[in-house]
Amino acid sequence: MEALNPRQNSSLSGYAWLKQDIIRGLFKPGEKLLMSTLKERYELGVGPLREALSQLVAERLVVAISQKGYRVASMSVAELNDIYDARAHLEAMIVTLAIARGDDAWEAAVLSSAHTLAKVVDVKTPEQRLNLWDERHKAFHTAIATGCGSKQLLQARSYLFDQAERYRHLWLTQTVFSDEALALKRQEHSALVEVILARDAIRASEMMRQHLMTPVPIIGELLKAQGSSML
Repeated sequence: MEALNPRQNSSLSGYAWLKQDIIRGLFKPGEKLLMSTLKERYELGVGPLREALSQLVAERLVVAISQKGYRVASMSVAELNDIYDARAHLEAMIVTLAIARGDDAWEAAVLSSAHTLAKVVDVKTPEQRLNLWDERHKAFHTAIATGCGSKQLLQARSYLFDQAERYRHLWLTQTVFSDEALALKRQEHSALVEVILARDAIRASEMMRQHLMTPVPIIGELLKAQGSSML
């Protein structure tokens, strides 16, 4: 685990930092979350930490063990498949609605986010490239989804996105983003933008579903190799 206390250089809450650390694998699936460790790392008292842990229990990232504290929720191939299947189908429905409801400003936002994402190739450091790509990739898909105009669907989407984050991060950190890989991603996103702007809802829906399911076989193999499916 990193020696640097994360709160020294950030305004993020203890909840946000703990959630980020779990997503990024600093705390492993099944690992017990010791209050002493959390207090030192996040410079928080027991009360705020319990509140943060309760929020993460509600988000299914942490499990409360009766009279025994808290553990990081397990990860499994079955959960991976369920989350990604639900997310892919929801995103496919959302893009269909966005095409039907989105206006010119929505189209401009999609184009702008796609352009910004495509420029990640200019970043040379692997860690910077991964972090920036992930941030801009999220922004690109959010720009598309926003066009659906439904707060309820966007909330459901946000929940599934959070559930998928640990699995996505496992994939991102284990996948080398070479220039060739980034070029392929740019082609996929460009093709998706093209059908969206053409208002071809049927093709866009299917392309979105396939696009989001692409990492699943890779993540599944990583989980099996690490033994996480047995937790």
